[in-house]
Amino acid sequence: MDQVSPAPFSSADFRARFAAQPDAHAGDDYGDHRFNPGHPRLNPGKPLRNAAVLIPVVDHDGEATVLLTKRAEKLRNHSGQVAFPGGTIDAADASPEAAALRETFEEIGLAPDRIEIIGRMPDYVAGSGYRIAPVLGIVRPGFQLALNVDEVDAAFEVPLRFLMDTANHKRDSRMWNDLEWFFYDMPYGDRRIWGVTAGIIRTLHERLYA
Repeated sequence: MDQVSPAPFSSADFRARFAAQPDAHAGDDYGDHRFNPGHPRLNPGKPLRNAAVLIPVVDHDGEATVLLTKRAEKLRNHSGQVAFPGGTIDAADASPEAAALRETFEEIGLAPDRIEIIGRMPDYVAGSGYRIAPVLGIVRPGFQLALNVDEVDAAFEVPLRFLMDTANHKRDSRMWNDLEWFFYDMPYGDRRIWGVTAGIIRTLHERLYA
């Protein structure tokens, strides 16, 4: 009997695509520099700080979604921006995966026992001076969130199908110290997914769906 392929954009299909990638977290050097070669913002003269984010793929029947957050408006840096849950890797964190799980629980109250880590994507170097490890996780639905209001204003889900459609990957730019800075922009309803978050989503597409 022929084996039935998983539905496109389901969590099973997502898992199979990742499993088919040898050394999926290695490879090309991804980051903001790919869109902004030679930009002076990319040479801060100090070491990159290590961070990790969780890409939480929610296992809905047939159509997976990705859980994203809106950073609190009162934050000093990147206030109000859409982001993956995550943050700086602490010395006490055993691995980027451990850091991503810890930060996810601290920010939105999503417990680690709801998340199955399946691996990582290549590190993403942000113009803000971070080397970010994107950790992939499959999330069992039916969870309850408890947002840390000091860090997060909202959490919401976006269909994986939407995020992996290049028709929704717009190129945009803004001025930074009188120089143009380029990035991806993926508007979804009244949410604007752009910058580093959109860059990591674009990496996910290039590695698994291109």
